[in-house]
Amino acid sequence: MKLLPRLLTLALIAATCAAPLAPLPLAAQGLPTLGDADSDALSPLMERKLGEEIMRDIRRDPDYLDDAPVLEYLNAFGSSLVAARPEVRGEAGFDFSFFAVRDATLNAFALPGGFVAVHSGLVLAAQSESELASVMAHEIGHVAQRHIARMLGQQKQDALIPLAAILLGVLAARSHNAGDAPMALAVGGQGLAIQRQLSFSRNAEREADRIGLQILQATNFDTSGMVAFFGRMQKATHGYSDAVPAFLLTHPLTTERIADIEARIRDQPHVPRPDSLAFHLIKARLRVLQDGSAQGLREAGEWFDKQLQQKARMQTAAARYGLALIALKQGAPARAKALLAEARVASLAPQDAIMASLETDIALASKASPEMAQPAQQAVKLAAAARAQFPLSRGIARQYAQALIAAARFDDAVAYLRDQAQLYRSEPQLQQVLAEAYAAQGRQALQHIALAESYALNGSLPDALQQLTIARRAPDASFYDQAVIDARERELQARWRDVLKEQGKKPQ
Repeated sequence: MKLLPRLLTLALIAATCAAPLAPLPLAAQGLPTLGDADSDALSPLMERKLGEEIMRDIRRDPDYLDDAPVLEYLNAFGSSLVAARPEVRGEAGFDFSFFAVRDATLNAFALPGGFVAVHSGLVLAAQSESELASVMAHEIGHVAQRHIARMLGQQKQDALIPLAAILLGVLAARSHNAGDAPMALAVGGQGLAIQRQLSFSRNAEREADRIGLQILQATNFDTSGMVAFFGRMQKATHGYSDAVPAFLLTHPLTTERIADIEARIRDQPHVPRPDSLAFHLIKARLRVLQDGSAQGLREAGEWFDKQLQQKARMQTAAARYGLALIALKQGAPARAKALLAEARVASLAPQDAIMASLETDIALASKASPEMAQPAQQAVKLAAAARAQFPLSRGIARQYAQALIAAARFDDAVAYLRDQAQLYRSEPQLQQVLAEAYAAQGRQALQHIALAESYALNGSLPDALQQLTIARRAPDASFYDQAVIDARERELQARWRDVLKEQGKKPQ
């Protein structure tokens, strides 16, 4: 991920500009404590702002999985873990957000302010939903204890730069193309601060483990899943842990740490919890999204064929679903539709949101043919039914708008999307689809205004300002449109000047 220079700037801004606040009374909430006073160096507001700034860069990276079914599953799953122990939000009241990164390694990481990432490889390696819950609960523990704020709090002026280097090295280490970047970033951080930082990291990991266990117990997930999965992660990292400095490893797994977890769950009953259908379907989806090349799709198809031989209900349904997704990506919607129907039969759960979403995608991708007549109208019908069944799914809500556009119902699409945009003001994807609807109507000014809003919501302020310039020059820009453009342009220019000021640059 090409985020290193910007992340370094953001970390230094957070470290030097944060206003102190009173420490969180975590001990009073029954959570373990680890030097609360250190979090004074980074206020909750600044911590959230830092996380949001980092996320804007991550969302622009091609390895960020902007896939509605995956995002909705992870956020629903993660939110259920948080809901079981609402005190993990702390006095800062962080709104947790969970997302996936396309990466084959077994890893996950927490960003400042409640943002939690899981690698696609980690989800694929999880042999049960309890194992996935153990990792996500662990990352929630990092956020709950504000470990990044404390890391910044432990450093004093001249040590802020090495700390930022270590933090960025951890993020750089998960990149496919990082090369020597993690080591280069860490060079400036060597010295007396290294041993102190390493010690803190180990303590923080143990603290996050303990909170993770509390969450697993509250949600009735199998706590032994944490030991099993962390043990496999330890084996997976064994091959390179000796070559990479310990402070660059995201999660320094030790025998002592795993033994501590085992001791805490020794007297707890081992009660397996059945995995959800969604867990198996999302694993299948991620296996396809992991590598979209022709070779990658072939290998995924071979995996699903082997899974079908197990003749287990959940695995069979997931394999059929995965093969349907592959067929769709290979341009065979009729075959995809047949495979999806088989997946539904195997799952015994025809009313599933993930399958309903794929069914709409298949209809949207279909050509008029004897097998699939009037695909656009069918897509509208399917999306409307799915929207009624799963009203909380934002992905399905956007699919309905895309189906209206495909059916040339542009006025209906615009009316629907404008209402949605008023209800969900922070959703850039809505503005993107709205821009498509305006483009289909030939309304150029409104198309570029909507694109500007989409870019602004994603944090790409220069691109947003450029779209407003294009909108101003559009031949159909009305007097009212020009007024809207002027007002929005002034607002975005002010925000961009603030960003440049925070980065130590002179506004242009």
